[in-house]
Amino acid sequence: MAVGQGQSTYDVIVVGLGPAGATAAAALSRAGLAVLGLDKDPHPRYKVCGGGLSARIDRVLEPGFRSVVEQSVNGVQFVYRGQDPLLIESSRPIAYMVMRDRFDHYLVQEALRAGTDIRTGSGVVEIAQDPHGVQVFTREGCYRANIVIGADGANSLVARRFFPHRSQYRAPALESEVSIQDDPPFPGTTTILVDVGAARQGYGWIFPKQNGLSVGVGEFCRKATSLRRTFDRFVTEARGLSGRTVPRPAGHPIPVYTESERRGQDGSSRFVAGRALLVGDAAHLVDPLFGEGIYYAIRSGQLAAHAVLAHQDDHREALAAYERALEQEILPDFQVTARMARVIYAFPRLAFKLLRRYQDVVQDYFEVLQGRTTAQRFLPHAKKRLKASVNDLLLEALHLR
Repeated sequence: MAVGQGQSTYDVIVVGLGPAGATAAAALSRAGLAVLGLDKDPHPRYKVCGGGLSARIDRVLEPGFRSVVEQSVNGVQFVYRGQDPLLIESSRPIAYMVMRDRFDHYLVQEALRAGTDIRTGSGVVEIAQDPHGVQVFTREGCYRANIVIGADGANSLVARRFFPHRSQYRAPALESEVSIQDDPPFPGTTTILVDVGAARQGYGWIFPKQNGLSVGVGEFCRKATSLRRTFDRFVTEARGLSGRTVPRPAGHPIPVYTESERRGQDGSSRFVAGRALLVGDAAHLVDPLFGEGIYYAIRSGQLAAHAVLAHQDDHREALAAYERALEQEILPDFQVTARMARVIYAFPRLAFKLLRRYQDVVQDYFEVLQGRTTAQRFLPHAKKRLKASVNDLLLEALHLR
């Protein structure tokens, strides 16, 4: 680390040490770069989050993360407004459940061991860039780097400073943690519950953890209203929560990806600008179908690190390489899951009937979550499977509207 007058100079500054930021910082530090990681909160710190991590994470993280996994999930119990449970299972894990305080702390410790200079408890108050680098100001000092990685979540300061015209859309969610003490988890130790009729355009969930249940609802639409009433109704209708005390839920935004995130009206990038790039929630890299963000946070952090390392002497090419990687690996799947979400959340009752009728299609989608295929490859098979009854389904959809 080089030291300048009145400030410290690094190769890269990472703002935010959630999964995206900690992963990027660790990868860059392991390769020998001088990296500063900044976070306004000390770790470990509690974060409201369902903590669902698709099993494809096995393909991109070292197995040490298993030490903080609360439960492995092999099946999903689908319901519609708490009724008609449908259990669809896989012979291998489709997801892992984590508590974000333990999981994020594990990743931060990995970055620390890799050599990242980590400073927490003092948030970033301002960021500026010039032709020669980036300056990041905290209450404790000023730091300079060649590149800044914005990993500071849904309300990203980096995004506000360098991407002023980006979409501000964030889907609302409410979530509570329910203690189960010695009672068995619901719907099961290795099963999550998804209620496709719980929200107007979204779903309700119950995720099992070691000592409790993560219970929540999310509305993946721009005009969500009365989400608290939606949450209360979901809790009342969920059979497995009967007789349990459900604490008051906390709200948090889910920055789901939309097509408007890809390019601005002026053709500007929504992911890179000057010497800044966005990863994870700050980049709105959250799956539009289920709202999964942790896997994409980690993967985008890795892609960012790979791009920077491949072009250490050319920040423009590093940022361009990162954007190309998103275009090749992540965004095509988001385009598919966004199309699926529009249909499923527009016709939730019909979607539930389809789940029951085409359970093999759900099994195929499990392979997407396991990283054995992609959403792009999944969709043509699913469309072919559904094509035979498309006319009946359209008529039924019109009737249900």
